[in-house]
Amino acid sequence: MLDLQSLGIGGGSVAMFGMLLVLLLTGMPLAFVTILVALIFALGWFGPMAVPIVTTRVYSFIMQYVFVSIPMFVLMASILDRSGIARDLFDAMRLVGGRIRGGVGVQTLLVAVVLAAMSGIIGGEIVLLGLLALPQMLRLGYDRRLAIGIVCAGGALGTMIPPSIVLIIYGLSASVSIAELFTASFLPGVLLAALYATYVLAIGYFRPEMAPVPTQQEQMSLAEKLKLLKGLFLPLLVVVFVLGSIYGGIASVTEASAIGVVGVILSTVLRGEFSMKMMLDASMQTLRTCGMIVWIGIGATALIGVYNLMGGINFIKELLLGVSETPIVIILVMMLILAVLGMFLDWVGIALLTIPIFAPIVKELGYDPVWFGVLFALNMQISFLSPPFGPAAFYLKSVAPPDISLGTIFRSLLPFIGLQAVALVLVLLFPSLALWYR
Repeated sequence: MLDLQSLGIGGGSVAMFGMLLVLLLTGMPLAFVTILVALIFALGWFGPMAVPIVTTRVYSFIMQYVFVSIPMFVLMASILDRSGIARDLFDAMRLVGGRIRGGVGVQTLLVAVVLAAMSGIIGGEIVLLGLLALPQMLRLGYDRRLAIGIVCAGGALGTMIPPSIVLIIYGLSASVSIAELFTASFLPGVLLAALYATYVLAIGYFRPEMAPVPTQQEQMSLAEKLKLLKGLFLPLLVVVFVLGSIYGGIASVTEASAIGVVGVILSTVLRGEFSMKMMLDASMQTLRTCGMIVWIGIGATALIGVYNLMGGINFIKELLLGVSETPIVIILVMMLILAVLGMFLDWVGIALLTIPIFAPIVKELGYDPVWFGVLFALNMQISFLSPPFGPAAFYLKSVAPPDISLGTIFRSLLPFIGLQAVALVLVLLFPSLALWYR
């Protein structure tokens, strides 16, 4: 039998990382890579007796009650994808845009915030905005890069605005209250959206040709405005019920997710859009998405469990604590590691692989793990837009006009990545932005 224990924890760590990298380069899915590496090291380091310990750890992770909220929020997003709620919401937000320079861009960002507060799913938002907002901005003469950046950056706000799936996974991995994470991330999420809006308005003011004002023909009568207001009612009602029940202490996150699903289904019924085909398609999409999350969770939990048994977490802890005697420097190193990983790995894998290691170190350094959770979500915001594998670019490319290349999309995202970095630095320097509720 292979004896990996002779390598020592340092050599074992290098061998494990190297094996992960090589297998990922073959194109094998992350979930299966982590499971395979976990089994190899469990057998090679401890022998067959370690396998039941690993499976027990996986079972305890998957059986957490709050895990049920993930398919609920994914189902909400899947139903939204197939209804006209987002379209009517976008039309209603025309009331905000008016004749402001950059107003349609700000309108798109407001729609993104409401959609994020309804579902917490990123990919669906970008696709919806790519279908609704991008053609509208291009038709009005918006600069192509600005319009692309608004859609991708706005669509990625689901990472920060509760009920964010990213924060739920972080909370599960770090054993932190998800309700607290939702409360803590709300203000930084709104801050980030405000930075985007300020940038768009500044572009409209200083470079009016890049964000023109709608022509007179685009204006609406009072009757049309009142009609459009109806498009705001149902989405805002769902947001109030979901987030209000969590913040008001009426329902747990899991219960609130079920309330949200019922609210969205009732909305489609009232709009006359409900059908069994829509529910079946939404359910299948939910199963595919949650299946991916669960399999990555199983693999990452198994790998971290084996690495912990090897003494790897203490090894990483000593390495990080040895970087500097200044705690904030260690936090910055963690942010750098997350940023690099975010360029190549899916956020689910990053969270499940790194947070069980980082969270105890953050606590030992005297920092609040809820604050670090907000930093993590902001970092994942950046990863959604960062080349070479930023998911936001690929989501938009799937619905963008054929003449818009991936290279154009990634170049368009650079100013918004800069704004995300500004938000990250602000929360680093002023933790009260995240811990304002205490």
